[in-house]
Amino acid sequence: MALPKVASPRYELTLPSEDKVIQYRPFLVKEEKLLLMAMEEDKNNGIVKAVTDICESCTFGNWDVAKAPMFDIEYVFLNIRAKSVGEVQKVKVLCPDDKKTYADVEVDLSEVNVQVDDSHTNRIVFDEGRQLGVVFKYPTIDLMKNDVDTNNVDSIMKMVIHCVDHIFEGEKIYPAKDATEKEMLEFFEELEQTAFAKVQGFFTTMPRLRHEVKVKNPKTDVESEVVLQGINDFFA
Repeated sequence: MALPKVASPRYELTLPSEDKVIQYRPFLVKEEKLLLMAMEEDKNNGIVKAVTDICESCTFGNWDVAKAPMFDIEYVFLNIRAKSVGEVQKVKVLCPDDKKTYADVEVDLSEVNVQVDDSHTNRIVFDEGRQLGVVFKYPTIDLMKNDVDTNNVDSIMKMVIHCVDHIFEGEKIYPAKDATEKEMLEFFEELEQTAFAKVQGFFTTMPRLRHEVKVKNPKTDVESEVVLQGINDFFA
């Protein structure tokens, strides 16, 4: 006997990275189950895969999730989550005044947006005279499947290399896809520290899911402002 199916509502939103409107639906019970299982295991690859699968399914396969910037995926997933289980979400926040007490804070997910630093640019010039520099693309979810160790130079350099779109000198373009990983590594290793600081600036200022909340320490009664960043902060 074929049972009737419940129709899911459709919603629209504009991707932060481009002026493109996509449709999405709330996730289903079976999809939420996959997410909860991944979160219980607390393994980055499992959570990333669950988020990827949910975003692909809930946008009806009309959005290339694998090629999307990570902040686009976080924003879309947050909206899917809001329409699925409610826009007001309780999160546990570490109180800054004693750095050991956690307090519950209610966050309206509909008010959370991707924010961009005013100084941000993906076009970095190392030598003004030669007009030598690099154009970056944003980290995708495939790149984020593996944790980036910010204390490990090799891990950082690997992420930098994979985010290069092309290197330029004047009007000449050197696409990253045409260079070997060794060649790209040598290019960045030969930069001066001041030049590489510009590279780091691209990553530290790039768009990200960000929201400020006020938290009151239940032990000290001290109220502080805390910044939530990235998808993990909103489901702590």
